[in-house]
Amino acid sequence: MVVSHFLKWIDTAKVGERAAAAAALASAYVGRELPFEDRCAAEAALTLLLDDPSPKVRQALAEALSMSANAPLQIISALASDQPDVAAMVLARSPLLTDSDLIDRVAAGSPAVQNLIADRPYVSMSLAAAIAEVGEARACVTLVRNYGAEIASLSFRRMAERFGHDASLREALVADPRLPSDCRHLLLVKLGEALKASPLVMALMGTARADRVMRDACVKASLTLIEGTSAKEQAALVEHLRLRGDLTASFIIRVLAHGKVDFFGAALVVLTGRDEQRVRALLSSGQDVALTALFRAAGLADATHAIILRALKVWREVANGRRVAGAQEVSWLMLKELGGQGAEGELASLVKSIHLDALRENARGHALAIAAA
Repeated sequence: MVVSHFLKWIDTAKVGERAAAAAALASAYVGRELPFEDRCAAEAALTLLLDDPSPKVRQALAEALSMSANAPLQIISALASDQPDVAAMVLARSPLLTDSDLIDRVAAGSPAVQNLIADRPYVSMSLAAAIAEVGEARACVTLVRNYGAEIASLSFRRMAERFGHDASLREALVADPRLPSDCRHLLLVKLGEALKASPLVMALMGTARADRVMRDACVKASLTLIEGTSAKEQAALVEHLRLRGDLTASFIIRVLAHGKVDFFGAALVVLTGRDEQRVRALLSSGQDVALTALFRAAGLADATHAIILRALKVWREVANGRRVAGAQEVSWLMLKELGGQGAEGELASLVKSIHLDALRENARGHALAIAAA
């Protein structure tokens, strides 16, 4: 029988000959080209080859068996635990390795092993969760860039929390359209923290100014983020901001001045615990008395109510087509509620800064339009 001759021959054959013979025997086995008795003998011979002293032989075995669902499970398992060059193909391709097998290897494996598993043609949600939880940064980058990976929102959050300081992972996460909006905000904060800690930034600005500049930049970036946040994700983003302590009265006023009325409504729902439909109806057509009670329930100071009501009325008129206005006009009208340019106090300073930012942004846009004409 062919297999018995093979077993007698391998003891004296050279490495290259043994590797070629191992590949041929493995291919015949997975191709079901052998009768039943020969298949049993071939499986025994392939198992014996796991003890071959040359990694080239085991590598040839792995290459021939790695993509087959007909390969002997005990051989696949052993090859997956072999040295990296041998295990790589099995870990990356074998359909016989279950999620449980792969999760165990992610938990105990080297960064190279984690990376191979993260790059498999299909990565289940549970396996992706394991990589997000215990994988190294490189494996997480590979996972995010793998279009065959199913990644849960929670796994995106864990990667952002663990490696948000890593530029490669930040780039991969931001480029992924599946990334939840609260994770995008977290990455903005991480980027701000990384820039603030830069020796160059510290030398140019000093600690206090760098902190202020980065905080302002994060707030403005958050406004841009809100624009791209779908309605179903707004509640999650609001809750994320609230837990971080970023859902402040000043942020809410800035959001409303820029016309993010839907997000303002989502914030009121979270802060008051009121029914979403009821809150949206009040914002759309509610009377001042009912709105003031809603703002008070949300914890907004009485001093802010007048400017919020003014902004809401303007945005209602814009929505109904009775007025054309933007953040520049709305912030100016809010400032007038506080006494105009001569108004003093913390709230007036906030609204002035919003108005000046809007003026600069509009002027910048105008200049760019002229340059492009």
